[in-house]
Amino acid sequence: MTIMRESRAAAVADGGEDGTARWRGWAAAAVPADRATAEEGVRLAYRSAGLAEPERVIWAGSPREAVTLIRRGPDFGASVRESVRTAPWAAGRSRAYAELGAVGWSRHWSRTGGALWGATQSLVDRIRAGVLDDLAADDPAARTEIRLILLDALLGQHDAPWLAALHTEGSPLTGAALVCRSAGWWWPLEKAAVVCERPVALHRDEAGRLDHGEGPALEFPDGFALCAWRGMPVTRTFLEELRTLAPERIQEEENAELRRVMLEYYGYDRYLSDSGARPLHRDATGTLWRIDLADDEPVVMVEVLNSTPEPDGTHRTYWLRVPPATRTAREGVAWTFGLGAEVYEPLRET
Repeated sequence: MTIMRESRAAAVADGGEDGTARWRGWAAAAVPADRATAEEGVRLAYRSAGLAEPERVIWAGSPREAVTLIRRGPDFGASVRESVRTAPWAAGRSRAYAELGAVGWSRHWSRTGGALWGATQSLVDRIRAGVLDDLAADDPAARTEIRLILLDALLGQHDAPWLAALHTEGSPLTGAALVCRSAGWWWPLEKAAVVCERPVALHRDEAGRLDHGEGPALEFPDGFALCAWRGMPVTRTFLEELRTLAPERIQEEENAELRRVMLEYYGYDRYLSDSGARPLHRDATGTLWRIDLADDEPVVMVEVLNSTPEPDGTHRTYWLRVPPATRTAREGVAWTFGLGAEVYEPLRET
């Protein structure tokens, strides 16, 4: 029985673990939509749900433009999301769960949708927040309306986690899968479907967070964009200012989170040098430095020189962030190994 369930898991995954890599690629695609394939998928999704095809498919440059079209455009009719997405997806999950069992489903989800969920969902949340801020920053009634429209969307490429886990060729989810592979978010309505282009730029760090210091971390062809530094939302103006930072400007920043971004961008070692900081302590392990920040805990770091030379004969310097209460360089280096200073004694430096 276990072997049969594992075999079924690979089939449901639309290609097993290799298939998951393809879904990951579609989820992160930042290239123009394949409009013909996406429209084919939209119409197939309607037919699979027992509905008449939409009278027209309307393209939007981003989720922001799509929400604006739905709010202010002609009567597109009521949402048919329940028929196109909710019901067939619930049925697909029930079938997979019944065939795989609780343990089998958990394993299957972990290696398919679960492997994509975190980074994809955080991106979805950021897009929703960005649309809300752009269209209704100070209007509670409008924010409620827009939030409901956003929650009514199918997520196209960002539906990849669930489709990686549930889709099999020829299933009622094939239409949604075609849109996922070809376009961005979309709204199924009685008379029309509104479909979004994919982003033209996407920059993330190794943890999957939006991250770009030279411009928008996520940008759509109509100009809707999100700026971020290691996951933290920032403005375009703030990013532009990073290029001309000076220690005095960093010290003047009142927002502690933005000040941390400035320090990371500027470089702690460079800041220590340019601000005329003095070391707190030196010993054989390195040099302990401290940066005092208003309304925030101080940044304390140990400067360590690698004893092993680089190929060119130079010795690389490393900066280790340590707790604010650290009193000596040895204590700081020991802390990075989970040890106390009294027991830290490296056998060999590398």
